[in-house]
Amino acid sequence: MKPGAECSTVPNASSINKASGERGAIFVKELVLDNCRSNDGEIEGLTDEFEELEFLSTINVGLATVAHLPKLNKLKKLELSDNRISGGLEVLADKCPNLTHLNLSGNKIKDLSTIEPLKELGTLKSLDLFNCEVTNLNEYRDNVFKLLPQLTYLDGYDKDDKEAPDSDTEVYAEGLDDEEEDDDDVDEDDYDEDAAPGDEDDEEEGEEDEEENEEEEEEDLSAEEEEDEDVNDREVDDEDEEEEERGQKRKRDLDEEGEDDEDD
Repeated sequence: MKPGAECSTVPNASSINKASGERGAIFVKELVLDNCRSNDGEIEGLTDEFEELEFLSTINVGLATVAHLPKLNKLKKLELSDNRISGGLEVLADKCPNLTHLNLSGNKIKDLSTIEPLKELGTLKSLDLFNCEVTNLNEYRDNVFKLLPQLTYLDGYDKDDKEAPDSDTEVYAEGLDDEEEDDDDVDEDDYDEDAAPGDEDDEEEGEEDEEENEEEEEEDLSAEEEEDEDVNDREVDDEDEEEEERGQKRKRDLDEEGEDDEDD
């Protein structure tokens, strides 16, 4: 969920509270206040109560300075495009110490000395200065990368002019992905803890018992088959003996009949 406000009036505490939703400022991670109007460079209602804020967008709100920004320790991405900022960036290192993406496009930044304070932001990886006069300087890109060695992307491209996968959202999205992975790890740990310690052993023992039972059944079947074969063999032998006895008896009867004929 991305709480936000699209307005053309002066923002105040009530409008920002409405934008942050019913849960309150402390739970808000993203806040969009584009096209609102600041009051003498200050956005009323934007306070350090937004301590979980990771993304703040104040595009075209009439800001001439960032001096009135609250301290936002967890802020990673700050959108300040299309304002009237011409300096005073040194306060960002104190107010947003973990900033990774800063967009200053369309502001009144004319020389490198204006952005030099950003070298104090050691976590800064992406900086956008589109439509600022400073981009017209000779060897602008090379000089900015030398001035701010921590940068990976300037205006959406790295030192080798390779375009960022998504220059607007990459850094912020990576942070959210890391949080989701941590949540998944916690869920897996909870699942492992819920499982009884002896469950795996019981399963292995059950499998072994089943295998033993199957082997015993096979042995019993083999024994029964052998007994059936022995019975069949004995029956065949008995039949053979009876047949032989009948044959011998017929032979004796024939012999006796022959003797009787001779006497006659």
